[in-house]
Amino acid sequence: MDKRDLGHGVSGYKEELEKESHMNLDLSKEYVNINGSQFRMPYRMVKKVVFSNINKQELIDQQHAARLQYRLMLLDPVIKAQVNYLKSQIMVIYNPEGADNIRDKISLSGIVEFLEKEGVHTDQKSTSESDYDYVKEMYSYFFNSPRIREHPPYGFTEQEWKKLKPKFEEETKKQKVEKWQKFLDFQKKYKEEHPEILENI
Repeated sequence: MDKRDLGHGVSGYKEELEKESHMNLDLSKEYVNINGSQFRMPYRMVKKVVFSNINKQELIDQQHAARLQYRLMLLDPVIKAQVNYLKSQIMVIYNPEGADNIRDKISLSGIVEFLEKEGVHTDQKSTSESDYDYVKEMYSYFFNSPRIREHPPYGFTEQEWKKLKPKFEEETKKQKVEKWQKFLDFQKKYKEEHPEILENI
């Protein structure tokens, strides 16, 4: 069987564009200007909800909490989900009904119903919902970070690593030059010892 018949290798993004081209939509709303360049953003302003004081008996254990997180992420309108068993907390960033985009949407009550079907009940008093700027708080954080987030190597504090880093980088650079020179020396010696190889080239 030809695997192409199964649809393998077909770009999901390309399929999405073709589907949208027949829907008579204003796609100009989907683009945002970042540092003079145009980028297509699936979302702008969405919602973030945090359910606190979840009954740990309903979450069962950390493995079941992880499975619940996975099932939440399978919902198309859910952008990000985090189920914290130790803190008895569930955080969901989702595309709400009425949002100005063409993606699948869900209401807060829809998320609550989904959790109830999974055996997890929430309390309205322990529910906190807020607006969430997708471009600023998620996209920019991951793809346009103002600085490189760096962690010191294991066993060193940040202060110790700041002092040691310049010397480490200098030593690494020196070793790189030495390794390259060692390779060139080996290459030259090998050519001298095996001239017949060059004759066949």
